[in-house]
Amino acid sequence: MLSRKTKSSPVKFENTQLSNDKLLDLYRSMLKPRMIEEKMLILLRQGKISKWFSGIGQEAISVGVTKALNSEEYILPMHRNLGVFTSRNVPLDRLFCQWQGKARGFTKGRDRSFHFGTQEYRIVGMISHLGPQLGVADGIALGHLLKHENLVTAVFTGEGGTSEGDFHEALNIASVWDLPVIFCIENNGYGLSTPTSEQFRCKDLADRGIGYGMDSYIIDGNNILEVYSKVSEIAESIRKQPRPVLIEFKTFRMRGHEEASGIKYVPKELMEEWEEKDPILNFESYLFDKGILTEAILEEYRTEISAEIEENLQVAFSENSIESTETYELNDVFQSFEYEHFVKNENTENIRFIDAVSQALDSSMEKHDNLVLMGQDIADYGGVFKITEGFTEKFGKDRVRNTPICESAIVSTAMGLSINGMKAMVEMQFSDFVSSGFNPIVNYLAKVHYRWNQNADVVIRMPCGGGVGAGPFHSQTNEAWFTKVPGLKVVYPAFPEDAKGLLNTAINDPNPVLFFEHKALYRSIRQDVPTGYYTIAFGKAALLKEGEGITIITYGAGVHWALQTLEEMDYHQADLLDLRCLQPLDLESILNSVKKTGKAIILTEDSVFGSLASEISAIISEQCFENLDAPVVRVGSLETPIPFAPALEKGYLPRDRFAQKLKDLIDY
Repeated sequence: MLSRKTKSSPVKFENTQLSNDKLLDLYRSMLKPRMIEEKMLILLRQGKISKWFSGIGQEAISVGVTKALNSEEYILPMHRNLGVFTSRNVPLDRLFCQWQGKARGFTKGRDRSFHFGTQEYRIVGMISHLGPQLGVADGIALGHLLKHENLVTAVFTGEGGTSEGDFHEALNIASVWDLPVIFCIENNGYGLSTPTSEQFRCKDLADRGIGYGMDSYIIDGNNILEVYSKVSEIAESIRKQPRPVLIEFKTFRMRGHEEASGIKYVPKELMEEWEEKDPILNFESYLFDKGILTEAILEEYRTEISAEIEENLQVAFSENSIESTETYELNDVFQSFEYEHFVKNENTENIRFIDAVSQALDSSMEKHDNLVLMGQDIADYGGVFKITEGFTEKFGKDRVRNTPICESAIVSTAMGLSINGMKAMVEMQFSDFVSSGFNPIVNYLAKVHYRWNQNADVVIRMPCGGGVGAGPFHSQTNEAWFTKVPGLKVVYPAFPEDAKGLLNTAINDPNPVLFFEHKALYRSIRQDVPTGYYTIAFGKAALLKEGEGITIITYGAGVHWALQTLEEMDYHQADLLDLRCLQPLDLESILNSVKKTGKAIILTEDSVFGSLASEISAIISEQCFENLDAPVVRVGSLETPIPFAPALEKGYLPRDRFAQKLKDLIDY
């Protein structure tokens, strides 16, 4: 329990503007999360909550920043910022249910502590991979900027998080694009047990803002008046002149990284020094000295807060343990999407695959005025494949945006745009480069709807594939990295007509879609394609050829290899299935075909081990075993990185091996 200080305060308060009511509000707003934490630490020892990340000693930052923002402005806290939630008046019973994994929490028992967001209170919680949070703030702020809203976004990180690449990427994006973001660094002395002396060499973390061309400040994070007044001033300035600002709050973590960690690694004298700077006790003494706070008022606050805590705890404790069903859980992985079918018109033109992609983007930009395209060199240059050539003249640079070379933060920015009610398309210049943006795709975009009912309205275009002599870093077909991740949709067309219709659907779909486009098909495949806007439903394979003898299952360039092989063999007894969409997968068409023919061969450009071909093979073996007349055959590329030299690349790719294995299976 708090014990008021009596000696002179090491925290120096200066106030000439704030009313007594405001001063008392700031004090009570810090007292509330402190009292909640003290209760949570008791419950933790009793085994009634599973984990706790304490913000004791840092309440002035959470409360001061939140109080300085307007209620409609987003704030992105960390796991020690309870004061953000209480200052936004999030109901305590829901917070307590969240920490106990109850249904009325914000994640339906699917995530713990502060790993959640709530649109109602304009709070977006972090994930354990801390870095993406900063890019998400960029996206939210970009949305405000594009909608001409004079609003600020504030995002928190610890001093440890400033070493992550996402931190630097996000600051650079915000600076280049003049985004209205306040980057708040809580420099609390230790990243878990690692002191700042082993984390960075600059004197102050605020100095890092200089390198990104932004204003930066150092604020005493234990001084509520300094935090609130300075952040209020900065926020008002940013609303008038949008730009990012970096603030380093000097503070200390008075308890372990989480309670199990303890604080044995902290020197005793350092802990005592910071105990003297307790933000609540020092402010309390200041208010008593000024005659603003009295014992009666203090007792009233403590009684009210204590009663609120106990009342809401009983509500949470009385709620039954969460129950669910398999169907309910599966249905929450994606936001519900009612596919709207736009019929193809009768007018066609003979165009290339690459033209079909460009047309889909163009028509989608016209259909959705909240759609933003982002990627390296996609603006005036039109992208390395010239797919967006002429787009800036038609739609403007606000909506067709060149990005710095920072895939991770750009994916996170796309997530932030979705949170702010917009749509985003991110072009990976080459699908290989997605490895630099892998974390926010599989840990943020894929999981966000299941975790707290927020969709990720993001399409990531993935120029991919070999056959063009581009070597190990520009030729991968890496769809299997994503087909196994719940929450992602994966599309991989083989023809211009499909590419146009499926890309239109991908942009309409409010869920994250990885859209693979084989580079070797861009200018080599032509087709008569409807000129108008149309869509094609996901999860429907195309039966390109029909026969009774064998089922060929493939996608992407593999479709064209299969067609050429069948023509060369003059074989007309094959069912040839072009999957088109890999997630969701058209299992019905696959299984019906295999049950009819009794033989199946799966062709992928990916190496076989761990590929989608392996998964389809397993499904066929499980569900069609009694219908099979031969083993299920998989054909893929060599188990090596893809080489550059034409002869080596030809040996790597599976086209020739497919012809032989197809013959062998037909003759089996």
